[in-house]
Amino acid sequence: MARFLLQYLQLNHGEWRMAQVATAIQPPRMQGVIDALESAVLLLDTQGSIGYLNPAAENLLQVSSRHALGQPLAALCQIKAEGGLPPLLEEARAAEGAILRRSSELFLPERGSMVVDLVVTPFGDQLVVEMRPMELPARHAEEEMQERNYSAAQEILRGLAHEIKNPLGGLRGATQLLERELERPELREYTQIILHEVDRLHHLVDRLQGPRSKPQMAMANIHQVLEYVRRLVLAELPTGITLRFDYDPSIPDFPADQEQLVQVFLNLLRNARQALNRSGQILVRTRVERYVTLHHQRHRLVLRVDVEDDGPGIPAEMLSRIFLPLVTSRAEGMGMGLAIAQGLVRGHGGSIHCRSHPGETVFSVYLPLSSNPNG
Repeated sequence: MARFLLQYLQLNHGEWRMAQVATAIQPPRMQGVIDALESAVLLLDTQGSIGYLNPAAENLLQVSSRHALGQPLAALCQIKAEGGLPPLLEEARAAEGAILRRSSELFLPERGSMVVDLVVTPFGDQLVVEMRPMELPARHAEEEMQERNYSAAQEILRGLAHEIKNPLGGLRGATQLLERELERPELREYTQIILHEVDRLHHLVDRLQGPRSKPQMAMANIHQVLEYVRRLVLAELPTGITLRFDYDPSIPDFPADQEQLVQVFLNLLRNARQALNRSGQILVRTRVERYVTLHHQRHRLVLRVDVEDDGPGIPAEMLSRIFLPLVTSRAEGMGMGLAIAQGLVRGHGGSIHCRSHPGETVFSVYLPLSSNPNG
């Protein structure tokens, strides 16, 4: 990528200067190619300040280009080893060639640590910096695995539902006939128990099969949804648990089924509350990311909602299975909350991803901000 970008700049700009970067990358088609890359691409001046960054870099650094331009890159992120970023930039200048650092641990003030492949390439007095998070291929692989698991689970559940509902219907009918023949009222209490349990099992099978109808789309505001969920959760929150919200007020309304989104985030927040037991902190964060791939479609703008808790974390052996029905680490749990949330989010064309280690578990919900993938 660095070679392509350098060749492009050389062919189109000759003696290119950092002050022209924001308007210099032309024509628009080539600008679109660079903007659509999943790798974060930045151009730095002699002082290590940012003259250009593509949307992937904005997503990675959690900063808009308007705020990032002119700032030192070292003020927005740091390499946690090898003396930090400045020595690496100087090494690239001295080498007069590309410097590659695989699996470098990068610290971002808002997102914490992440592992990236890092390439720094000199271009005259400037530097081209590429960062590709290792989580990107892992996230795509996780999405593929979730899709396979979800399809397989739905196929199994459809067959299971058929096998269970048929005898349940017969059992209910027989119980109702029996109830009519009973002369002693106290015996009808037992038939009512049977009917109640039959209906409960029928309802459980319906829940296992996921949402029965497509989302009823209308323009929705994510913060109105989350504020409604906040009121519901606060009523059942133990005094030792703190609930915080970090909103991006610039997020526009988008097409969604508001009731289904309430269910998604209510499930995620209750899941976080249960993970904390009776003390800890839950943080809900909203952000916009640009040029994100969801289910093989590239979206120009995507909403990301993080539900983060500082609990003990999810056991590593369970992470790949947490969205499957009936999978839970709690003895009293049914393992339905995450499975239902995933089904509802998938119905919106989005996805849920989870990362977890002791002291930090984050469920990230990605939802398209437009029904048109290119819109």
